[in-house]
Amino acid sequence: MKYSWHGHSVVQLETLSGHKIIIDPFITGNPNTTLKVEDINVDYIILTHGHNDHVGDTFDIASKCDATIIAMVELADFFENQGLKTHPMNLGGKVHFPFGSIKMVPALHSSTYNYQGETLPMGLASGVIIDDGVHKVYHAGDTALFSDMKLIGPVDLAFLPIGDNYTMGIDDALKAVELVACKWAVPVHYNTFPIIKQNPYDFVNRLDDGNGIVPDFDKQYNIN
Repeated sequence: MKYSWHGHSVVQLETLSGHKIIIDPFITGNPNTTLKVEDINVDYIILTHGHNDHVGDTFDIASKCDATIIAMVELADFFENQGLKTHPMNLGGKVHFPFGSIKMVPALHSSTYNYQGETLPMGLASGVIIDDGVHKVYHAGDTALFSDMKLIGPVDLAFLPIGDNYTMGIDDALKAVELVACKWAVPVHYNTFPIIKQNPYDFVNRLDDGNGIVPDFDKQYNIN
């Protein structure tokens, strides 16, 4: 599997089968990516929760690409009512798709969506595990540290928030690496806004196994 990180929690994956996935596509207003919505070409959009800095440009990307939106049922229903293709899921559920499987796992966070002047409840927040048959990737979404992360791994690659204030910070993210038993850990959800400013090297340099990665924005990598 190939991956790229585009600032905040935006991750793109290309599976062994060649399917393309984008997670939490906050492109417009994201200062840490050169991506343009019109240039994105994906088969699936995965949303971890309903906050606007994670839903981002979902509507425009899904409309342009005829992509399927995979999300918690309340969030998926919202987009289905907008005429888009969706696959609703809930915590603990696992579904097989043409590229492999997706499992929704818990996250400790809230989930609302600001839409046309209203704040709409969007069920629970989640993390997600993507398995293409060769590699397993865990995207934690926005979450606090919780002990049951030990039930999620092992995984090849974990995207973990470190920004603090709204999610776990660096100290708790270091504990999450141990609980998840990931081969490689990528810090996300930091430095997008002043309130979540962090130095990612404070995270990776404190990992005893040296298994932290700070990828360049918008650059594609292979999972080893």
